[in-house]
Amino acid sequence: MIFHDLPAYPMPKHYVLCNCIWVDKNGVTECANIEVYDNKIVGINRDERLMPDDLCYMFMMNQRLVTYGLCDVHVHLRQPGFESKETIYTGTSSAMMGGYTAVCAMPNLNPTPDTVEHISEELDIIKEDAAINVYPYASITMGRKGRQLVDMEALKEYAIAFSDDGSGVQSEEMMREAMKEAARLGVIIAAHCEVNDLLNGGYIHDGEYAKAHGHKGICSESEWGQIARDLKLAEETGCRYHVCHISTKESVELIRQAKKRGVKVTCETGPHYLVLCDEDLQEDGRFKMNPPIRSREDREALIEGIKDGTIDCIATDHAPHTADEKSRGLNGSAMGVVGLETAFSVCYTHLVKTGIITIQRLIELMCLNPRRIFGLEIEGEANLTVIDLDYEWTVDSDRFASMGSATPFEGMRLCGKPDSLIYDGKCIMLTYQGVRNRYCE
Repeated sequence: MIFHDLPAYPMPKHYVLCNCIWVDKNGVTECANIEVYDNKIVGINRDERLMPDDLCYMFMMNQRLVTYGLCDVHVHLRQPGFESKETIYTGTSSAMMGGYTAVCAMPNLNPTPDTVEHISEELDIIKEDAAINVYPYASITMGRKGRQLVDMEALKEYAIAFSDDGSGVQSEEMMREAMKEAARLGVIIAAHCEVNDLLNGGYIHDGEYAKAHGHKGICSESEWGQIARDLKLAEETGCRYHVCHISTKESVELIRQAKKRGVKVTCETGPHYLVLCDEDLQEDGRFKMNPPIRSREDREALIEGIKDGTIDCIATDHAPHTADEKSRGLNGSAMGVVGLETAFSVCYTHLVKTGIITIQRLIELMCLNPRRIFGLEIEGEANLTVIDLDYEWTVDSDRFASMGSATPFEGMRLCGKPDSLIYDGKCIMLTYQGVRNRYCE
């Protein structure tokens, strides 16, 4: 890893970003000039000939895409407790490189953020080390063990939502109790859905690749079976329910039908589920994650889900591990891959450039919807991502800012890359060595 602190330049108090392709909070895309005063967007000017008379600074964007900062509602920053895999500093630096200005951090930590004291430990590190906005999850149950509900009322002012991510809540009665309390408090339950009794020692999708290569498979019902249970409970309790990292065609259809019935459900999927299927697997730990990469049919159903609005967000489930933990093939490697630095480019290359979805829809999935669902709107604030849609690059994990390097997209040629962030009054150039294509002159 050759990453060092990214070059950052203070922005003037009053400036205009000229000749942008601007995506606003309603997903409307147009050529515009963005006027910023005191880190607030004060004007969107559609006529490039009209500029404020007293303006001192203008920055040419040269038709770069500009939008509110990308937002990932599912990342693992590993600190406190697992600093050999990632830290809040390296994880948020990785997020910056991917164009994110906000991430929501999962509770797979030691100590688990299951009390005010424990989540405060995490928040102290975030305050000290985070490069961007980090919003932590609290766990649903004590220690994420599924046996005792946390004090949601005490934790709600500290946590973005509640999740036992990495562990499905096995007890229906426990999940009912959690959803009742969440509904009373107006907070979100974000569920990792997995029926332990259906796993049978599996570690990749129970499909053709597993059968051909003698691997133990994870059946699709282990995911959608618990989603079906939870949707029933969400409908019963009125809870706001968010389904993490869906990967199966059955999951898409269950959520689609629940939305039609008025259930308060949202969901996410990951770039690897939208771009890869089990036909692409290799005997390498960088292809191992939970849930696993599924079949071609599942991938096609997920794509339909992002096209018709069933799927609300694309989240990375960025889950770094040490090189040793990912070096043991499909059978022995830890589950989880990194994704913050490749997510936008992978989705733009394989979903937008191919005509599957529009750039507006991609920004909805990676920025606007995550903020809306989790209450992270930044009305007016000039925390922005600037993206060069024409930039071509090849994924090289040796250059990642993350401590993790296991990515199924290693060596893939991609198009489009976040070029810079305007964040907290500074322009941060996203480059590995020096300033690439510095347009702020």
